[in-house]
Amino acid sequence: MLEIKKYGAIDIGSNAIRLLVANVIVSDDQEPKFKKSALVRVPIRLGADAFVGGDISEHNMLRMVNAMKAFKLLMDVHGVERYKACATSAMREAKNGKDVVEMISTETGIIVDIIGGKEEAAIISSTDLNELISGHKTYLYVDVGGGSTEFTIFSKGKIVASKSFKMGTVRLLKNKKSINKEVFAEVEKWIKKNTKSFKKISLIGSGGNINKLFKMSGRTEGKPISYIYLSAQYQFLKQMTYEQRISELSLNPDRADVIIPATKIYLSAMKWSGARKIYVPKIGLSDGIIKSLFYDKL
Repeated sequence: MLEIKKYGAIDIGSNAIRLLVANVIVSDDQEPKFKKSALVRVPIRLGADAFVGGDISEHNMLRMVNAMKAFKLLMDVHGVERYKACATSAMREAKNGKDVVEMISTETGIIVDIIGGKEEAAIISSTDLNELISGHKTYLYVDVGGGSTEFTIFSKGKIVASKSFKMGTVRLLKNKKSINKEVFAEVEKWIKKNTKSFKKISLIGSGGNINKLFKMSGRTEGKPISYIYLSAQYQFLKQMTYEQRISELSLNPDRADVIIPATKIYLSAMKWSGARKIYVPKIGLSDGIIKSLFYDKL
């Protein structure tokens, strides 16, 4: 007997807000299959508010409410039976984060959970990441967001170490250079300390920027990107102006600036861990929310 369930996941990040609608196909004799049905991304850069002024601006609060109203209508049209909304770094740090959550609840009926870095990493870990980390290999998982980056070391299918750092793409663009230098030094120390006992390690990258870089590489799904390729791409992107990245590479305006610091984070993590390859399995917080909803972990 075949059954199709529909779930929704709302990911309120520091650079954008996303709605993922997914079909979960359940049959008696097979493992459940998770298929993306619709993905909507709205470029509301909350991090530009939270990491500079400390508050979500009234303008962006209203934009968020309108986005949530639209998301709710879309979920109704798709016939979504269960959904979950999670907010990450920008909303965690915004002084008025709880007020924004209350406003969204009052105006739309959507309850938003502001989750911590460890909880965010745990939700993402419940995705198809498990299929990649199985076996006897060692991986450094790097999830780059707008406000923070989560680093998790997997060896023989188990978590060895995990930490969240305030090293996000939007934050790096807004911070002073001296602050960015300090956080990079802190991350370098952590990665080197926690990977030195492993002879061979590969990276797993997640986040919108690495997905875009992978797409630009023309690699077939499942094949990794090399350190040499990523380094060359970084230099290529840096040489272009913001306007050129939009007009010549067809990058979205809210992607054309953050892709530079994001690439630097992935390259740095590869350099400090000694990794020569990075796998990009197209997973993220919204995928983890869907799976967690299905298995009743949320």
